[in-house]
Amino acid sequence: MADKVILVVSFGTSYNNNRDLTIGAIENDIKEYFKDFEIRRAFTSQMIINKLKKRDNLVIDNVPEALERAVNDGVKTLIVQPTHMMDGTEYHYKIKDHLEDYCDKFDTLVLGEPLVKYDKDYEDLIDCITATEYDDDTAVVFMGHGTPADSNKIYTTLQDKLISKNYKNYYIGTVEAQPTFDDVLEMLKEGEYKKIVLKPLMVVAGDHAQNDMAGDEEDSWKSMFESNGYEVECVIEGLAQLKDVRSMYIKHLEELIENIN
Repeated sequence: MADKVILVVSFGTSYNNNRDLTIGAIENDIKEYFKDFEIRRAFTSQMIINKLKKRDNLVIDNVPEALERAVNDGVKTLIVQPTHMMDGTEYHYKIKDHLEDYCDKFDTLVLGEPLVKYDKDYEDLIDCITATEYDDDTAVVFMGHGTPADSNKIYTTLQDKLISKNYKNYYIGTVEAQPTFDDVLEMLKEGEYKKIVLKPLMVVAGDHAQNDMAGDEEDSWKSMFESNGYEVECVIEGLAQLKDVRSMYIKHLEELIENIN
């Protein structure tokens, strides 16, 4: 058993193909880059864990199970790297709180940062999501998840930073918080757009991306934009399918490991 482990913690998804393209790709990049560590997986969504076990007989640890397994295996250095978008409720209650019970179980136990927290993270993410060029009559709309936590402000902050960089045809909304679909629609109407390219601002293009964003139901964002007269193109691609986004996690881990050495 390795005595140095990086535990990659994700919300999880039941979409097998997209899981491999996003969560799996993050884990593979980390494994390739940090060869001195064993890479392990945990999910924070118990609902997804239960579904995968029942449907696919695929067993994935939740965070307490992964921590207990590491203790039993004699792991001395445990680095926990979340793939979550922000330090929202999942980050705090499903990861950070559990780690507090294990501080004395390892020689070293540290928790990494989510994808976006500091100014440099916003800069890196903006570079990633604006790499593709679009015509002036096309608006690029990103649908995030949203959270009741204070960290939900990342969406408005990201919007402000996009505008400050003159990406004025980029719009950010959320499916479960602020800004809402109506907020985004109001901003769009101030322009003269004919087409919308709709993308998930989520690490994994799971249920929200497939259904709430791109579904054929009348209350999906795709359908609602079409009912307002826009041509809509849906790009069902999780952020982690972008190599440069995955590199952001590598940078977080590099800084974390450098600080503990």
